Amino acid sequence: MSQMIAHYTISDFTTFKTAFDNDAEDRGNNGLSLLQLWRQDNGNAWALFNVSDAKAAKAYLDGAAGVFNSQAGVTDTSFAFVETA
Repeated sequence: MSQMIAHYTISDFTTFKTAFDNDAEDRGNNGLSLLQLWRQDNGNAWALFNVSDAKAAKAYLDGAAGVFNSQAGVTDTSFAFVETA
């Protein structure tokens, strides 16, 4: 099973969460389904996704996610694709 761990550096959690919730359908259409979202503090959030289509997910992260990032106040991101060992 393939999963992705994402870290978002954000300007405000409330703004981020609203945009994140609104982006669920687009993520889902690109092979990503949310398993868990964590708030570290007002400036950092982490998410764990199940990945059903790695190619589509990577294309989304390289393209359409930029629109989400601008709407959500995301200033930096990092992503790690992992598999259950």
